[in-house]
Amino acid sequence: MQLYLGLGCRRGCPADALGELLTRTLLAHDLPPGAVMGLASIDLKHDEPGLHALARRLGVPLLFYSAAQLAAFEHHLSHRSAVAYQHSGCYGVAESAALALAAQFAGQPRLLVPRTLQADASLALACSSDFR
Repeated sequence: MQLYLGLGCRRGCPADALGELLTRTLLAHDLPPGAVMGLASIDLKHDEPGLHALARRLGVPLLFYSAAQLAAFEHHLSHRSAVAYQHSGCYGVAESAALALAAQFAGQPRLLVPRTLQADASLALACSSDFR
């Protein structure tokens, strides 16, 4: 199983908070932590220390996509956020980023875990569409 992690976060969100959200989400869905193959977000977050620190902890690549690149996946979103669009130009950063990453590395993507929220972050997990 290969999982692709999409994250959205407020400025300054610490890696510990992002890691806690990931751990809770994986446990809630009975998914193995070692299956996370990469982490992605919108390019507006390219300088977020928490994202970089989490990717280092997980030992996975961290990729960033533009709002235009993420827009290609908006028809797959479980929720369209007007607030997210105001801030980023994207209706769903976490879900779109997870799908974009899965598409880049695994082919046809499928949203496995829709956006999960905590105070300062959102997370989604995608996989290849041939994963059952």
